[in-house]
Amino acid sequence: MDLILLRILFVLLLATVCYFLRPFGIQSGWLGAGVGALAAGAVIVFELRVRALNLRRLIGAVAGSVLGIFGAALFCLVLRSALVPGATSAVLQVFVLMLMTYVGLLVGASKGDLLNPAALGTIFASDRPSRRSAKVLDTSVIIDGRIADIAEAGFIDGTIVVPEFVLRELQVVADSTDGSKRQRGRRGLDMLQRMQSNASIQVQIVPDDFPSIREVDLKLLELAKKWEAKVVTNDFNLNKVAHLHHVEVLNINDLANALKPVVLPGEHMSVVILKEGKEYNQGVGYLDDGTMVVVDHARKMIGRPVDIAVTSVLQTASGKMIFGKMDENGRAVETT
Repeated sequence: MDLILLRILFVLLLATVCYFLRPFGIQSGWLGAGVGALAAGAVIVFELRVRALNLRRLIGAVAGSVLGIFGAALFCLVLRSALVPGATSAVLQVFVLMLMTYVGLLVGASKGDLLNPAALGTIFASDRPSRRSAKVLDTSVIIDGRIADIAEAGFIDGTIVVPEFVLRELQVVADSTDGSKRQRGRRGLDMLQRMQSNASIQVQIVPDDFPSIREVDLKLLELAKKWEAKVVTNDFNLNKVAHLHHVEVLNINDLANALKPVVLPGEHMSVVILKEGKEYNQGVGYLDDGTMVVVDHARKMIGRPVDIAVTSVLQTASGKMIFGKMDENGRAVETT
């Protein structure tokens, strides 16, 4: 609110000065006030854009502008000696100055992410340390609920960031007319409330938004870039897109797969056959952690426990699959 009042005061002040001084030979005071208000508005827009830049891009933009102005000054020295002083020479010098400054500003800002501010001194090394260790949650991982258990176990350090646009999407799901969606949305809200009530977990709701971007996933990536944070998700597609945008991702499914017990070929185990497999005479069962077990010659054993010997283990993008064998009597078969 204070910033808004300050900006309004700035516009009124510049408009009043231009009303009385009438710059650029303007005859009408009101026209001068309008020019002053437009100039103040342009300054405010520039200020808003600068505030949105992260430190690296801001340093890059400043460095690029300074180099552009320095290059323009050298170029103008050549123009002064090559051209007859006059309007043409003055216009060319102004054009070169604006061009070099503009190009330096854009190039410096676009390449600013390649800079390492920490190397410039400790004053930059401590820039928003809490943000660097932040974890941004997406809607799917909140609804999943396992993030609450992981955070309570102490495996999530730093601040857990939940943007308001994710909360809005979660509320839309919780208010859905579809019963299953409504239950999932309410589960997500319960998980957030559970984490907020835990004193050892830092949960921060942030108002940062990107109105020019419609997709929630892309907004999440922009927020992660702005905060220099990691995205926590279990969405396979978001995981892939984040890697393309060079945003670090913590995938809950990858963590779950990494924590599953290691099974080697030749080991014996017992599993209940729940359904038939895709191939002929196969049976499918599941371990307690949800790992799929495919057993040859077990189609007729549906609903019954069998002893198997593991023949191979396949790691896929969606999880781990175990393949095993049994004989006609349901006894484990030794593998060679």
